[in-house]
Amino acid sequence: MVPLDTLEIRLVNEWDIHQIVELYRAGGWWKENYDEKGIPSLIAGSFLFAVAVDTVINKAVGMGRVISDGISDGYIQDLVVLPEYRKSGIGNRIVSKLIVACKKRGLNWIGLISQPGCEQFYEKLGFRKMEGFIPLLYEGAI
Repeated sequence: MVPLDTLEIRLVNEWDIHQIVELYRAGGWWKENYDEKGIPSLIAGSFLFAVAVDTVINKAVGMGRVISDGISDGYIQDLVVLPEYRKSGIGNRIVSKLIVACKKRGLNWIGLISQPGCEQFYEKLGFRKMEGFIPLLYEGAI
């Protein structure tokens, strides 16, 4: 287990592209046809982008972001921690930092889509299932 006193959660506008790609790979979300050059725009285009930094090696070991119009709703997504850093409270700290930052900016509706089996993690942070709502993903053609 990594000592938590060597970790900082930072809100950033930019970060090392390769470290962010490594995190997306750890989450299983990176496809090899993706272009790493898009990472700076992804970070800059997020309402908030948080990295968990191991300050001993100055490396992002976790991340999460919020997409929002900055007025009404915020959606947390892309929460991931490198496998060797998991189960140490880093994900909790990232989400908590994002929630506080959203509220400070006037956003009070904060949602997310949980991977199956992870609901309890988010429920401990104050999230509740949205009964009667079903998330949908566009896969059709126009």
